Amino acid sequence: MNHGYDGRGVYDGYHREEGPGGAAHGQDGYEQNGHGQDAHGQDGDVYAVYGRGDDAGGPGAAVRASADGGRNSGAAPPQERTFAALPPARGRGFASSWWGRAWLKALEDTALDGTQLKKGRGVAREGRVGAISVRPGRITAVVRDRDASAYRSDVLLQELDEAEWERFLDVAAARAGHVAALLDRELPPHLVEDAAAAGVELLPGIGDLEPSCSCEAWDHCPHTAALCYQVARLLDQDPFVLLLMRGRGERLLLDELQLRIAAHAPQRVPSGSKTPADGPGAACAASAEAAHGGVRADEAFAARDILPPLPAPPPLPDEPGPVPSLETEAETEPGIDTAALELLAADGATRAHRMLADALSPDHAHRPLPTALTPQQDAVRLVADARPGPWIVERLATGSGRSPAALDAAVRAWRYGGAAGIAVLDEEWAPDPETLARARARLADAWEEDERPRLRAAGNRWTAAEDGVQLRYGRDGRWWPYREEDGHWVPAGPGDEDPTAALGGSDRAERAEGPDGTGGGNRAGRPGISDG
Repeated sequence: MNHGYDGRGVYDGYHREEGPGGAAHGQDGYEQNGHGQDAHGQDGDVYAVYGRGDDAGGPGAAVRASADGGRNSGAAPPQERTFAALPPARGRGFASSWWGRAWLKALEDTALDGTQLKKGRGVAREGRVGAISVRPGRITAVVRDRDASAYRSDVLLQELDEAEWERFLDVAAARAGHVAALLDRELPPHLVEDAAAAGVELLPGIGDLEPSCSCEAWDHCPHTAALCYQVARLLDQDPFVLLLMRGRGERLLLDELQLRIAAHAPQRVPSGSKTPADGPGAACAASAEAAHGGVRADEAFAARDILPPLPAPPPLPDEPGPVPSLETEAETEPGIDTAALELLAADGATRAHRMLADALSPDHAHRPLPTALTPQQDAVRLVADARPGPWIVERLATGSGRSPAALDAAVRAWRYGGAAGIAVLDEEWAPDPETLARARARLADAWEEDERPRLRAAGNRWTAAEDGVQLRYGRDGRWWPYREEDGHWVPAGPGDEDPTAALGGSDRAERAEGPDGTGGGNRAGRPGISDG
């Protein structure tokens, strides 16, 4: 039963025996010298699997509709797709996806003659498999031998029954990650495992790929083997090919999945929002709605190789965006302070810009998490960073429980050390004796014997009243310099783990030095430290 191609590359060897009215589901017998009116494909590999069927329900219409991947606008989606002949595959494997390799394993475990499989790989590599028709339970192609003989080859796969499809749809709709993977044309292992646990085997196993070829071989011949190898390449690109063989085309499957997801989703639409349109996008939106709390951690981890990479982060703006003015002709509601709102908006923009700059910095992952501020500390930060007008400063002072002078000292502490600086300003406590002993030793080693400013220790505060300087030890392990102003101790510099460095870095110490860098109590003598 060898049949050849005509000069145009159109195979004219089979004619489908149609049922009444050219129905798409006629018998699968074929005759020689059919007309092939509805054959199509590309690049000279066109073939006519079906005979003439130009009416809406005939096989010709079904083949034409399959050209759009099963998404035509008819009342019922066509359950058939036709793929143009694949190019030669020299020097590469036939499957890169795990499900494509599982398909080939089923073929190789089923075939009894390894020699035939080897010949089939050669036929496929040379690109001698024509256009491939995929429909429920069957794949079909015309395969040519090197002597130009051509054979119709079919591989049959058991369709899932209605009960199995119901269970599969339940499994797929149960997790947003399953739907997202299908929409990305992926077949993740956890979906296949969940389906198998529900008694639905998606991937073929030993003996599931049943061959049928016009060469009349009883096992997988080179022609059916070549067809299977090329189908593995199709599966790499689109796992819906496998689902169609199992009985559901892409459009029908996604429509059923969408209805199932919508039935379990909350029956509410937020005010002002639009209902998603029909199609795969709607199914994805519905799955997100049904997920409520998002995607499970194990699903997200399993999808790490499925999801596309994140886009590059946007460039950092040079400065925060301008804050819109709230000064309008409209009357302000009683109790609304527009100037304060503008200040808060500007502060929010500045903080967002700073946080974005920090997030985009190379060492962001190694930085410690910022300390959460209390409302009182945040009031100090707002005065330090936003520099509001006097009347807002007065309100913030009242809200933070500080006098204007105390708020000014707190602002200085914030600028020197943030929340840690404010804590040193406010807290009095007793460090452990070993810490105090190490600090005394460092101070003693840094000073001469001649002049000895006396530092009197009281808890974490060491004071040289005659020089107007003070050191405070913080719970962060740093010493902080203070100076006396108008009878109050105010922050005078940043903290340091070395008390001598902290004292030398204070504003007071810098002002006490002479023009030549000499003089000043910080270097002239060794301080004596007494408990007071």
